[in-house]
Amino acid sequence: MNDSARRDTIIAIASGAAAGGVGIVRLSGPLSAPIAGGLGCPALQPRHAHYARFRDADGEVIDDGIALYFPGPRSFTGEDVVELQGHGSPVVLRQLLERCIALGARQARAGEFSERAFLNGKLDLAQAEAIADLIAAGDVRAARAARRSLDGVFSRRVEDVAEQLVRLRIHVEAAIDFADEPLDTLGGAQVRAGVAQAREALARLRVDAERGRKLRDGLHAVLIGPPNAGKSSLLNALAGSERAIVTDIAGTTRDTLRETIRIDGLELELVDTAGLREGGDAIEREGMRRAREEMQRADLAIVVLDARDPEAGRQAIGDAAAQATRQLWVLNKCDLLPQWPQPPDADSIALSAASGQGLEQLHARLRQLAGEGAGGEGQQGEFSARLRHVQAIALAAAHLDDAEAQLRHDHLELAAEELRLAHQALGEITGRMTADDLLGRIFSSFCIGK
Repeated sequence: MNDSARRDTIIAIASGAAAGGVGIVRLSGPLSAPIAGGLGCPALQPRHAHYARFRDADGEVIDDGIALYFPGPRSFTGEDVVELQGHGSPVVLRQLLERCIALGARQARAGEFSERAFLNGKLDLAQAEAIADLIAAGDVRAARAARRSLDGVFSRRVEDVAEQLVRLRIHVEAAIDFADEPLDTLGGAQVRAGVAQAREALARLRVDAERGRKLRDGLHAVLIGPPNAGKSSLLNALAGSERAIVTDIAGTTRDTLRETIRIDGLELELVDTAGLREGGDAIEREGMRRAREEMQRADLAIVVLDARDPEAGRQAIGDAAAQATRQLWVLNKCDLLPQWPQPPDADSIALSAASGQGLEQLHARLRQLAGEGAGGEGQQGEFSARLRHVQAIALAAAHLDDAEAQLRHDHLELAAEELRLAHQALGEITGRMTADDLLGRIFSSFCIGK
């Protein structure tokens, strides 16, 4: 955002597009209070509710309601902010919006209020993103996690590790001035211990951030298995509707079929794939190629086998399931056996997609996998995160590994550069170090009025 744009007074309807009992129009910028005066509001006292009759250019009443004034920097954006609360008619709110624009305001871009809060130091970038996550939260747990990120829990964890890296950089770069001396005589043991501690902290942060990403985005699970194992039937059973075609003909599913479902608040992006086997026509082989490609991006592979001959199913799919981060083995069609089988381990579920028996155990296991790593205290400390956060932490960890390798050979300049790159990667999470185009991509995903 250029300086001229930041000096503009922006406006948006902040209460959504649907009709409601109360509607809110929000102004931010130096003309906020004068524009409110032009609407007919009385002299506004900070943080007091003022009854007002909002008028158009001809003095006709548009609506009556309440005006609230928050002078900067003690406001959400850090600028002068006025909120006009009236009746929630979209027509009336639009009239208020147009009148404020005529008085000198500009229609806000998507996310511009939160962007100004970030640029004015009221929020860091992770906190700003948490606002959007809180609005989009699909259940209580996700909302609490987003609230904790907005309160700065995630940011403080990132800053703690970043501070460790700064101290290490200072030590290593100071040692460069004494290049003739071996690192061990310049506190090398302390530096190496610090690198090890930072690596452990990054590893814990990555686990927690990945859990936070799953809370926000849901699990990305892929159904794989040999033909006729019941993958499509299981998709239909989980979705509660006939989403996939089910026949006894091998190779019926030839492409990936996506379905987003919710299981007790857990969002699950479920992808049904072509059955894996040797042979098949050209279309079926392309479907199997796409299935393997999908597994490389998945959090979880749900491997569906026919319980009547699971070993044959395992041989048919080979090592394909190993491409996913985790595997959950489902023994399907158990209702066709004379006796219900006992699953061999915790990562195996016995069920019947046709009858529904065993589905509750599958639901429970999926919920457990979504929150994996969270104990009683961990759940209280979980926060929302995004894929870019997880990737930034992974990049920082990779640079820290390289720094450790360079320190083993006393290559101090190279070690210092790797530590700088690790610090920079973490800075992209909170926005301490980031490019303008990254900001634009993040804030453009926000809704108008936030």
